[in-house]
Amino acid sequence: MTDIASSSSAAASAAAASPAAAASAAAGSAAGGSAAGGSAAGGATAVTVTITAADGCTVEPNTVPAGPVTFTISNVDATAVSEVHLMGGDRIRGERENLAPGFDGNFSVTLDGGSYQVLCPGAATETQPFTVTGKAAQASGDVNDLLAKATSDYSEYVSTQADYLVGATAELATALKSGDLKKSQQAYAKARPFYERIEPVAESFGDLDPDIDARDGDVPAAQWKGFHQIEKALFVDKSVAKAEPFMADLTSNVAKLKSLTAELAKGTEAGDGKGYQPDEVANGASSLLEEVQKSKISGEEERYSHIDLLDFAANVEGSQQAFAALTPALDKIDPQLAPPISARFAALNTLLESHRDAAALGGYALYTDLSKAEVKALADALLAVQEPLSQVSAKVASAG
Repeated sequence: MTDIASSSSAAASAAAASPAAAASAAAGSAAGGSAAGGSAAGGATAVTVTITAADGCTVEPNTVPAGPVTFTISNVDATAVSEVHLMGGDRIRGERENLAPGFDGNFSVTLDGGSYQVLCPGAATETQPFTVTGKAAQASGDVNDLLAKATSDYSEYVSTQADYLVGATAELATALKSGDLKKSQQAYAKARPFYERIEPVAESFGDLDPDIDARDGDVPAAQWKGFHQIEKALFVDKSVAKAEPFMADLTSNVAKLKSLTAELAKGTEAGDGKGYQPDEVANGASSLLEEVQKSKISGEEERYSHIDLLDFAANVEGSQQAFAALTPALDKIDPQLAPPISARFAALNTLLESHRDAAALGGYALYTDLSKAEVKALADALLAVQEPLSQVSAKVASAG
């Protein structure tokens, strides 16, 4: 594990200066150097996505056989682009974010035959068709059974969190109607973790995530709604009245998320290909930690309430639950991979626990109370997990 540790340490050193760059560095160091159309690690087909300001988003090759596919992404000089999605219909099958110019990243998925799209929002050419031929082979024996169990376990976890989110959102609505500012602030903090634990699932449904969780500046001002509009009203304007008009939309979108996750749960149980896929669980575990690197570790997510560590802890829990669901299969696929990740999760959780504050809103120290050294320590511990965790999706996708 020496190579992992050293590359993680290098990425961690960048975290204090630029969390977004650190996230990209961690993803890039795991990406490897797969050639377009060749064979990536573990026998996956390698696809290269190149983003330039002049030509937009190009994909090579744009037709591959069914099975494990690793997308290696390079943003050469496109300042307007920071993310790439592989779309299967209306759902995101895989993605990589925080791709500033000069940075690389990757993700791995197992794909059945069909028509897909590679989407690079903001690029000169945003969408490229992507075709998969044939049918993906199934993992054999115990591994296949364990991966199926992993998707079932993760499905149950997501459904439980979605139920809690619906309930907590209703409590927030009740608090706002009462006109009690302190009660409303507490209800806001109570609702946040349930969403943050399952955010990658919401992100897979297109505009649902920004409708629920966009920050000021993420979307056009006229389209900004959701949790953070309410947060601003409650913590900056100190006004329940200003928050209440946004509650109906939030309630509706949370209910929509619950309905969509219920459909995924049905598909997972039926095994009809319409539910959670093992590579999605693995990519979700990694993307949750990227969420922390992108916004929580810099204090950008909860910029009005400063309860970023509450979100941080929720993202870590969601990531760890996804990883834990996959661990029995990983122990069969690559027995050396899971133990150090588990140990690094434990170290990160211990560090988070040191910032617990029962008297503070959300149960953790406010972000504004953290020293630079404390922020750097959290960033270092986070990247120590993220680096090896980013390798899991390729292992899972290639398990067949």
